[in-house]
Amino acid sequence: MQCQQSLRNLYRTLGFLVGLSVGLFVCLAQQTAWSEESVATRPNIVLIVSDDQAWTDYGFMGHPHLKTPHLDRLAADSLTFRRGYVPSSLCCPSLATILTGRYPHDHKITSNDPPTVPELSGKAFQESEAFRSGRDRMNQHMKAVATLPGVLKSHGYLTLQTGKFWQGHYSHGGFTHGMTRGDRHGDDGLQIGRKTLQPIEEFIDMATEQKNPWMVWYAPMLPHDPHNPPKKYLDRTKPLTSSETIAKYWANVEWFDQTVGDLLGMLESKGLEKDTLVVYVTDNGWIQDPVQSRYAAKSKQSPYEGGVRTPIMLRWPGKISAQDSSDFAHSIDLMPTVLKAIGIPSPKDLPGIDLLDTEARASRKIVFGECFTHNANNLDVPKENLRWRWAIRENWKLIVPNPSIEKDGVVELYDLAADPQEELNLATTHPKVAQELAVAIDQWWPECSPSH
Repeated sequence: MQCQQSLRNLYRTLGFLVGLSVGLFVCLAQQTAWSEESVATRPNIVLIVSDDQAWTDYGFMGHPHLKTPHLDRLAADSLTFRRGYVPSSLCCPSLATILTGRYPHDHKITSNDPPTVPELSGKAFQESEAFRSGRDRMNQHMKAVATLPGVLKSHGYLTLQTGKFWQGHYSHGGFTHGMTRGDRHGDDGLQIGRKTLQPIEEFIDMATEQKNPWMVWYAPMLPHDPHNPPKKYLDRTKPLTSSETIAKYWANVEWFDQTVGDLLGMLESKGLEKDTLVVYVTDNGWIQDPVQSRYAAKSKQSPYEGGVRTPIMLRWPGKISAQDSSDFAHSIDLMPTVLKAIGIPSPKDLPGIDLLDTEARASRKIVFGECFTHNANNLDVPKENLRWRWAIRENWKLIVPNPSIEKDGVVELYDLAADPQEELNLATTHPKVAQELAVAIDQWWPECSPSH
């Protein structure tokens, strides 16, 4: 309780609650195009984004050791896609895709950070003018496109950013309220989940009292490192593995699961469960190195399943039927799906589909993605940061390297049904399949095709 009280005082000192009041006044004072009736009947939205979590690391996905009862319950109550994907296995571009409904090469936020400066590294680089100006350029890319929070704001929603957000001030993402004011990726928001959920509860209470529909962006830095879970979680996972680093990662996963339970329990206790659309996705995967405190190969920052695959869930009691789906789902689909579900038009040029439309899901035969350098080479030309493009059709997955960056890379083809670990490259034994998928990839992003 002392920790929560001190954090509450901190947020007040920083003007968090003042921001809520000012933002509310502005929203009420604006001349709006929506009707009071339509606003009153629209659902609330909670978008849960886990951070650095493997698609396998859930009870409902069959993990032999992890206990994730709250995420398991969410999956059981949701339209759950076990073959969900994000286009990029890096935090910043993936989160930007979730917010905009666009591929990284379209929204142009391809990397976590601006180009490096040879004579600067670490903190010195992050405090340099080159870093600040580079981040500002990345923020401009976000401000140049429509975002889900921004569209919701224009239709009467109050929207709160908590946790990870890379594009400077929360308003750059279209949020009406938030906790990131310009730091690299979070400011006070990084305390969400790890320390408290109180700012979320205060926001929900304020919006509910004012009869405004609301959206919460819950993107805690969990199970992302530091892997420093509370003792009770580590005490449970340590006996399950001989690797201390894996035990700590598993404990962080279970810690994150509990925060999801606390958040969903908050909705239930306030009688808001049936009036709230809950969406779940992971920003990118993570396979824990058993020796070092880092990710293993074929996970984060890679085009393999361990980097780009995630379960995707949609829960709205009484509106969305709970079921498992074997169809593809993609993070580019979240913005058009949410907007269609609540009766708000989407921007016309979004590449995703409405995941509640069974015909659209059945007609989509292929999904695409792209992975880029951690630090951009060119903030305005995505192809100069490209490492790999990938595509999946049925169980066939093709990975195409960019030879200018992945100089030793080869074209890789995998049968995910027979080889889920992506160990046996079939590109030379199934050249027709590889060629068909390569053509599809070039048609999807023509600027990077060899003939361009």
